[in-house]
Amino acid sequence: MSTPATAVDARGVGKVFESRSGTVTALQDVHLTVAAGEFVSLIGPSGCGKSTLLRLVADLEEPTSGELVVFGKPPRAAREAGDYGITFQQAGLLPWRTVSANVQLPLELHGVGRRARAMRAAELLALVGLAEFADAFPHQLSGGMQQRVAIARALAEQPSLLLMDEPFGALDEMTREHLQTELLRISASSGAAVLFVTHSIPEAVYLSDRVVVMSARPGRISGIVDVDLAAAADRTEGLREDAAFFAAVTAVREVLHGAPAPAVRGVDVR
Repeated sequence: MSTPATAVDARGVGKVFESRSGTVTALQDVHLTVAAGEFVSLIGPSGCGKSTLLRLVADLEEPTSGELVVFGKPPRAAREAGDYGITFQQAGLLPWRTVSANVQLPLELHGVGRRARAMRAAELLALVGLAEFADAFPHQLSGGMQQRVAIARALAEQPSLLLMDEPFGALDEMTREHLQTELLRISASSGAAVLFVTHSIPEAVYLSDRVVVMSARPGRISGIVDVDLAAAADRTEGLREDAAFFAAVTAVREVLHGAPAPAVRGVDVR
């Protein structure tokens, strides 16, 4: 069966939380489509609902209003089918399991045999450049290496969508930039769509096909910037010094601050 052309389709999605201090509207009337294989970043002020939207796609929360489908299914069905993998700011590795065993965990939980699990883990650790650390434990790895293990684990079941909630937010700038380039290589190799939450404008531009800018709570989409740079697999560190890169960063910043975005070559603001 072929994969639907649309990875995520949000139609008028809203989310309301009840708290001790009253009702909080986290998201309101969100419309967003993410194509299969597309890299889309969500950016906006703290508390604007970026992570909430990601959690709705992941079936960790349920929408209060609107409709949300993932590869043509309700989020719960997509989760049960293993259509997506997810990573967070903290790698969340189990300290008593080796690197290989951590990567194998989703496969183990779904009853995949030991030999097949080990082969898949070896393949993924080679993909993220950690083959020689298969028998190490998480405490023996740097923070950046732990995040690469978390990405490998998220890819274990060959998902068609990666959900990433600030996965590089706690890393130093040099490691963060290196892993951004690695993520582009890994996502291009896997073919998965990516929905990526970040607070960094340069990170969003460097990684994405499109940057979705969200308003302050209640979170709405205030604009979408199409980033027309090199193909994801061809982006390198030198791109960060390119005039088109700076133009796209400026366009996102303008939308984020509510001002009209400048008309720049290679950037389409909607």
